[in-house]
Amino acid sequence: MRRLKALTAQPLRGLRHDAMLDVLNYFDTKCRASKEITDRAKGRIPGGVQHNLAFNYPFPLAIEKAEGAYLVDRDGNTYIDFLQAGGPTILGSNYAPVNERVAEVVRDCGPVTGLFHEYELKLAEIINRFMPHVEMYRSLGSGTEAVMAAVRGARAFTGKKMVIKVGGAYHGWSDTMVYGLRVPGTYRMNAKGIPFGATARTREAFPHDLGQLKRKLVENRLRGGTAAVVVEPVGPESGTRPAPHDFNAKVRELCDEFGALLIFDEVVTGFRLGLGGAAGYFGVTPDLTVLGKAVSGGYPMAGGVGGRADVMAVFGSGLDGKSGAHIQVGGTLSANPLSCAAGYFAIEEMARTGAPVIAGRAGDRLTRGLQRLIDSYGLPYVAYNQGRSCTWSAAASCCWTCVTR
Repeated sequence: MRRLKALTAQPLRGLRHDAMLDVLNYFDTKCRASKEITDRAKGRIPGGVQHNLAFNYPFPLAIEKAEGAYLVDRDGNTYIDFLQAGGPTILGSNYAPVNERVAEVVRDCGPVTGLFHEYELKLAEIINRFMPHVEMYRSLGSGTEAVMAAVRGARAFTGKKMVIKVGGAYHGWSDTMVYGLRVPGTYRMNAKGIPFGATARTREAFPHDLGQLKRKLVENRLRGGTAAVVVEPVGPESGTRPAPHDFNAKVRELCDEFGALLIFDEVVTGFRLGLGGAAGYFGVTPDLTVLGKAVSGGYPMAGGVGGRADVMAVFGSGLDGKSGAHIQVGGTLSANPLSCAAGYFAIEEMARTGAPVIAGRAGDRLTRGLQRLIDSYGLPYVAYNQGRSCTWSAAASCCWTCVTR
């Protein structure tokens, strides 16, 4: 944090024009097949790619093969996959022991049945084994859907309407949470196409500012109370604004004081920071936990929400008559056998191999090496690692072993 404070006090530095030309020359000469296909894609796909993480300047790379820690593009260039497909491939890409077992399940029943399958239960059970605070779990299609469900569930359970997030945090692209997105204090700057009513009961507190968070909670009492405080436990935008180690514990105390639920968005941290997630790493128990990415081992339909059994009762399927606050969530492909089996096998393999611990050691080693380079050349970056993850970025993107400019 001291390094970050000193860095932000420096004047902005420009890029060397000759260095940028070298980078652009690589793309022009080595990545022609990627350019050809992504140029074609612009005619049928907005922006040329379907996912924001795939966008790259001057054009996206088109990947043909993924194996372990490596990606190979259409031109045959090989890259080290620090991004890990945006987070889910903790075991590495195209991990054969999981693929083979998932294939057996699909051979028996196909990827979806529309009815109950045993791996729905097995996934919920293995999540509870490593995250005991997730007493019940509801599978959904993505992290965005899971955040939507968690917020709706918190409002239904508490009877309160206001929700507070930490400014700059990313909790998916649902209408309610596209507020103070990526840059703290920007309110609705990124909310084009979203009516004002959708964000009218969302508030943001500045990162690390517990005093401001408490003031928001006090203000919300006059508006009917706060249903939930939603945090990325490592800090906003996947830890690029790292949270002090005691921050989550203090947020927990404030939630208890004001009768709000604490929601941990562990879409990125779940099973990567450790098998117990950020809750285990920080020793703080949230009321609801949002999972995504790694929860299906890199397979599709990766998302879900879990937590205290009494809170989770609002997500009950069907009309059992036991929960007066029942809310409607779900999807045709949610909790399909392919995704649930993949998640179960992947978490089992992570436990067997100690993958999060191995990644954590690699992340520490990478951080030390990066910091040596930064110090040697006087570069305007700060490198750091939180917990057990091995990713990094030169522009403060989705990572914990980060280089922040």
